[in-house]
Amino acid sequence: MRKILNFPKQSLIKIFSASLLITFAFTSCKKDINKTKDLTLNIIGLEDLGANARYEGWIITGGNPISTGVFTVNASGQMSKSDFEVNKSDLANATAFVLTIEPFPDTNPAPSEQHILAGDFSAANASLTISHPAALNNNFSTATGKYVLATPSTPVTTDELSGLWFINLATGSPTVGLNLPTLPAGWKYEGWAVINGKPISTGVFTSASGADASAIYSGTGGVPPFPGEDFIMNAPTGFTFPTNLSGGAAVISVEPFPDNSPFPFLLKPLVGAIPSTAVDHVTYNMAVNAASFPTGTAIRD
Repeated sequence: MRKILNFPKQSLIKIFSASLLITFAFTSCKKDINKTKDLTLNIIGLEDLGANARYEGWIITGGNPISTGVFTVNASGQMSKSDFEVNKSDLANATAFVLTIEPFPDTNPAPSEQHILAGDFSAANASLTISHPAALNNNFSTATGKYVLATPSTPVTTDELSGLWFINLATGSPTVGLNLPTLPAGWKYEGWAVINGKPISTGVFTSASGADASAIYSGTGGVPPFPGEDFIMNAPTGFTFPTNLSGGAAVISVEPFPDNSPFPFLLKPLVGAIPSTAVDHVTYNMAVNAASFPTGTAIRD
């Protein structure tokens, strides 16, 4: 005779309740999957922003920015996250993707002014570049740069190789040495000298036809109304002034503003190697450094 199993009423209620919970959980997960889709970012050329900043992605839907999430990049250039769950409808209707640099912690839900990459969606993909109008709006292909070594802020002539000025002396009189596009809000230019492998700022500027925002290392004499610096006094740790810039490098970077880093940002549109046999008051050329520009793709599944 088959044994008949009798369950107490209370046990049946528990089993039924558990079954409902499992069904609800499965249904809820399925519902969430239907509401979201993955956005995948493949970006190379980004750098570690340090403890006080993060990268944040945004899709542009109906003209409005919608955050896709925040990530960091380590010292090797690896992103902490590359796949992001985004509302299915918003992602399907997105016309563009924009990558910004945001302060951390960040109390403002809107994007910052520091748009570094952007691209329009074509089907599932958006090619991300700095030249997109929603980013820097320029690829710097027409940028040019010239510089000289001189120390106009001191009366002596034995320290002339200790000053770097972004000017052109080809005509005998100082003229503008940099041809650079106007930057959008959130960005500024900064000049750099590389001394024994270590960068030191010559000052931040927005126009190449005027003085930059700093002359903290220059002497007490006058300086020309152009970006540049004499490395004469107030040497920071690790440097000795006066110095000899021969064999170093002259660099123009594009910096996020505000910027709290003492090092050049990854965008370095102009770079010039200073000859080891450099002569003062001779005009040297810089070259476009497109290899420093990040690129990438945003892919919606």
